Amino acid sequence: MAILAVQAIRRMRGGSQAHLMLGDDGNPWVVKFQNNPQNLRVLANEFIVSSLASVASLTVPEFGVIELDPWLASHSTNLEMDFGRGRLERCRPGLHFGSRLISKAIDVLTPDRLREVNNLAEFSGILALDKWTNNCDWRQVVFSKKSTRSKYDVAFIDHGFCFGEAEWKFEDAPLRGIYGLNAVYGRVTGWSSFSPWLERFEEMSPETIWKIVEAVPPEWFGADKDAADTLVDRLIRRRSRIRELILAFRNSDLTPFPNWTATQSSPRRYAKKHS
Repeated sequence: MAILAVQAIRRMRGGSQAHLMLGDDGNPWVVKFQNNPQNLRVLANEFIVSSLASVASLTVPEFGVIELDPWLASHSTNLEMDFGRGRLERCRPGLHFGSRLISKAIDVLTPDRLREVNNLAEFSGILALDKWTNNCDWRQVVFSKKSTRSKYDVAFIDHGFCFGEAEWKFEDAPLRGIYGLNAVYGRVTGWSSFSPWLERFEEMSPETIWKIVEAVPPEWFGADKDAADTLVDRLIRRRSRIRELILAFRNSDLTPFPNWTATQSSPRRYAKKHS
């Protein structure tokens, strides 16, 4: 069931021009609208990848479908998209993607502080997911901590550029979908560092993937109704390539895994066994 937006608060940073909205559940939600400047499909991308991450127990904000009714859309000041050159468009009523705001979050930590993040190991898991889903952007994150804790936790956000953004074309490159600081990969010593997330992706059943995609509001796929079926087929087949894509990043000029000294296992043999 969709959460009803009851108040527009402010526009957020970023190319999709998401807005902070108050939901009828009493919580603040970062909402990406169907008529955002990037593309309609980024909403589907956000929902699908957030769902895949959640199934694999990676840390993502609570997410869901947010409904904007016509009255609030027309009566809220500055609830609009700016397409440049003076072209403004009101945010369209309907169903939109929302992720719950993480309060007092920050975007960046220094390398020495990164090593103290509680769930730093999850960067290996999100790397596997980004390679699987062909994230063509830098990996986006936020860091936050509870008042009772001295260390931060990381949450993974902004998945709109997965699947090659709007085109849903998988054009792989070693440096796509990675985090900007190698320090987050310093604890990677071999394939075991990607467990259990890598195995969860490789062994995820087609039925699970289908259920995730079927939960997406149909209007987020656009005019091409067969595109969702094609996307699921590609995801199912690509499970067997995740290790190969991670190895391509490992062997890049960035040398992201300086502590990975174990002999390389064959990703092809392993993937064939678990596909």
